[in-house]
Amino acid sequence: MRDQDQAEILRRKLKHASNPRQAKTLSIISGKGGVGKSNVALNFSLGLIKNKNKVLIIDLDVGMGNINILLGLHAHKTIIDMFNEQLSIHDIIETGPGELAYIAGGSGMSDFFTMNHAKREYFFTQYQELIQMYDYIIFDMGAGATSDSIFFILASDECLVVTTPEPTSITDAYSMVKHVLTNQAAMPLYVIMNRASTHKDGMKSLKRFKQVVFQFLQTDIQLLGILPEDKIVSTAVRRQIPYVLLNEKSAVSKAMNQLTTNYTNNVKEFTESASFIQKLKKLLTER
Repeated sequence: MRDQDQAEILRRKLKHASNPRQAKTLSIISGKGGVGKSNVALNFSLGLIKNKNKVLIIDLDVGMGNINILLGLHAHKTIIDMFNEQLSIHDIIETGPGELAYIAGGSGMSDFFTMNHAKREYFFTQYQELIQMYDYIIFDMGAGATSDSIFFILASDECLVVTTPEPTSITDAYSMVKHVLTNQAAMPLYVIMNRASTHKDGMKSLKRFKQVVFQFLQTDIQLLGILPEDKIVSTAVRRQIPYVLLNEKSAVSKAMNQLTTNYTNNVKEFTESASFIQKLKKLLTER
């Protein structure tokens, strides 16, 4: 373990003695692919950092893991290497722009969700090292949910659903929300409407989605915000620079910064009694 990691853990443990709050685990999900989920996850994480939070993003998108690509960086180690080479989780954490910490997914991610008992216990031990090091640990999940990956979503403290105004995207997002709530009725859910042509149209779609979820699932989801269609997004992807850093004055960057500020200012104080690891262990035991 690196000296700076040991020092950081010690600082967090000392802080924890007076303030027992742990990192909040947030899963960013979508009903279908192609809605910009990973891009939202990345720029949302940078927005949280701008609001004085320490953030780690873990790429758990099976087959489509691309956080390091969006950052234009090469990941030296992945979460799969942690198991294969018995590495400390600190050895696979990479540092991106704005002090963003991230863990790349890599090939073989499907095996990650079907860990045997020994690998699960190893993951639990390693993950426990992180909970006082960060304010937020963000999972960039794959689109939809498999029978294995759903447990990581359900064990999270909150879920952020990314959708677009397209009817198929809305339908798939609703199915995803229904799937989560069927298995975890108390899960706090936030929704971001990405790629809205206008703020008015985006808000209309967002409110309609909220109404449908309330009508059929009897759950009041939180409307987190609207991100406009903006050419800077495709430019940022090509240049491999997050759009909030490439052009902070662009419409989508301003919207994302406002969205994350609203989230950090209005989110309820985190008082979850069961940790992510405790909930995940329970879910895996009951499967």
